[in-house]
Amino acid sequence: MDMNIQKFMAFVKTVEYGSFTKAGEKLKYSQSAISRMINDLEKEWGVSLLERSRAGVRLTSDGLRLLPYAQNVCVDYEKLQSQIKEINGLQSGLIRIGTFSSVATHWLPNIIKEFQKDYPNIDYELLVGEYKEIEEWVAEGRVDCGFTILPVSEEIEAIFLEEDKLLAVLPKDHPLADCDRFPVKALCDYPFMLLEKSAKAEISEIFEKHNIKPNIHFTTLDDYAIMSMVESGLGISILPQLILKRIPYNIVTKELDVPAYRQIGLAIKDSRSTSVAVKKFLEYIRYKD
Repeated sequence: MDMNIQKFMAFVKTVEYGSFTKAGEKLKYSQSAISRMINDLEKEWGVSLLERSRAGVRLTSDGLRLLPYAQNVCVDYEKLQSQIKEINGLQSGLIRIGTFSSVATHWLPNIIKEFQKDYPNIDYELLVGEYKEIEEWVAEGRVDCGFTILPVSEEIEAIFLEEDKLLAVLPKDHPLADCDRFPVKALCDYPFMLLEKSAKAEISEIFEKHNIKPNIHFTTLDDYAIMSMVESGLGISILPQLILKRIPYNIVTKELDVPAYRQIGLAIKDSRSTSVAVKKFLEYIRYKD
């Protein structure tokens, strides 16, 4: 690798991880080597990029201004390397995927397993986050593609994958545990455990649409915390069907009498510049079943 590219990557990864040591682990260099590379950049450019302290490192104002350009250089270098590998038969490479937890648990293992049968030397980097965070990673080029909830922001593209039904989740001994479909209006009659993932609050939208004011006792981003609370009889909830696959909790799930869904899609920055490896991977995602 060209030494200047190494220095740019050292700078970008140090900012990303907030640590020379963690950046070194990622790039397979020692902490001191990463520090020297950034010192070299600062001397070459005549600026101070990072403030060092016992708590870690953080960007200076000059570093903040220059970081996006260094990130673009690194992204373009990775694209160059990807194209070279593709020309040589897609024998190796890296696919960086942003995802939320239920997709990482229930979809990706099988998709990657099938993809590896044809492309065994491809490596993967998974970043698990919330919907908006994943969109930001795609827009910044930090990941090649990202599973998220539609619609997405206008600056990126998205492919629709599947509608994921939202289900009522009840304790086993709940009075409505034997109903055919859970009445939406009854959501306000019992303590409610609210799952909210970032700005895309599909469950809160159900309340707004039907003019319901639930008795919210607990709010979290953790799917499994919700299930545990419901199992303990602390309330009811609504969760996406994908989350509820192969769960260890003793709970009941019911369709709502007014069906509701979230739309799962795959976001990419620009289909025209997507690498061949990622395009091939997308084919396996489309036919994941």
